[in-house]
Amino acid sequence: MAKNPSTSPSSSGSSSLKEVKAMQRDRRAQLKADAKAERAQKRANAGPGIISQLKQVFAITRQQNPRLVLWMVLAFASVLVLGLVIGLLLHNWITWLLLAIPFGVLAAVIVMNRLGERAMFDRLEGQTGAAGATLSSLGRGWIVGEQPSAVNPKTHDLVYRAIGKPGVVLVTEGPASRVGKLVAKEQKAMERFLPGVPVHVVETGRGEGQIPLREVPTTLKALPKKLTAQEVSAVDKRLSALGTQKPPIPKGVDPMRARPDRRGMRGR
Repeated sequence: MAKNPSTSPSSSGSSSLKEVKAMQRDRRAQLKADAKAERAQKRANAGPGIISQLKQVFAITRQQNPRLVLWMVLAFASVLVLGLVIGLLLHNWITWLLLAIPFGVLAAVIVMNRLGERAMFDRLEGQTGAAGATLSSLGRGWIVGEQPSAVNPKTHDLVYRAIGKPGVVLVTEGPASRVGKLVAKEQKAMERFLPGVPVHVVETGRGEGQIPLREVPTTLKALPKKLTAQEVSAVDKRLSALGTQKPPIPKGVDPMRARPDRRGMRGR
């Protein structure tokens, strides 16, 4: 009896080999799809890139300061002129001009960031929780609470607390005539719980004796240093260990919502 070719060992082996190759192709395709999805997830978690952040900062800053482009061009041109002058004096102006180009771009970006910070503070001016948002730009060496240490629920006057090498700094938000009672109460508490630790008061606003928001970081950093890093940590632990009840946050006061995007402003 003749054998059926479809059931021969060679045909069966060929079919099995095709199935194995098909499975391998499917496996490689699945691995590629998984790797692509993982890369997309990483890009989504990483947030916008440096270029996107710089574009965003440029757009926001230009709305507040229409002369932004002019100041950036002046910064870039100043560095180029300086490089050209140095090159002419050293009889190698081409090399120095080429070296000045990246430094000119850097100078333009720095000018944009500085003006962007000022525009950011101007936009925060008058908003509830703006003083707390400004304190978030202090950087290392400072411990700032996310919520105000004292609140007037009726008037929404606030007092924020920052701890650094100058000591404890109370930053107010509200008219000086109203916020004075909150500050006095906080000062008494600091003197009772932290004897010997300097306590400073910085009032924000546009009234007499107050400073604009954009000057708050420089004002705090200019205060005389009285504490070491270890003492700053000890003061923070002391205040945290008191276990006092947090002040009620009135409706409409959301300091976290007012916090600026520093990462974008730095271009990182």
